[in-house]
Amino acid sequence: MKTSNVLVLILVLHYINASTEWPTHTVCKEDNLEIYYKSCDPQQDFAFSIDHCSDITSHTFNIRAAIVLRHSIKELYVKVDLIINGKTVLTYSDTLCEPGHSKLIFCGKKKGEHLYYEGPVTLGIKEIPQGDYTISAKLTNEDHATVACADFTVKNYLEY
Repeated sequence: MKTSNVLVLILVLHYINASTEWPTHTVCKEDNLEIYYKSCDPQQDFAFSIDHCSDITSHTFNIRAAIVLRHSIKELYVKVDLIINGKTVLTYSDTLCEPGHSKLIFCGKKKGEHLYYEGPVTLGIKEIPQGDYTISAKLTNEDHATVACADFTVKNYLEY
């Protein structure tokens, strides 16, 4: 009897762990542009928003992002993949924080601190590509621990 109770408990815990995933959040949904995101970090979700969906088509737009850090940031690396039809077609990576050279104001933040950014972001592209695709972004620290991770789904049918 005890063995069957333990087995049932293990199966229930496995099911709960395997079926838990973060919700899909809407970043914007206007006319011919929809952007959604979902945290791909199994341990943590985060907040992200854009002031106005239509601003994304401009060169620079304002965002808000917030997260509680599970890992300190002495060094921070970003990797971004463009995925179309399940295949990675473009990869970009960069160092955002490193000793003596930091590109972001939150470099050096410690585990447990709240990271909040509100301000302008420049994409460095003139147009958002048309179609349906996924942008997968992952931030890792010097220990290769995930600081934040998200999959953005873009549905863009804007005419430029």
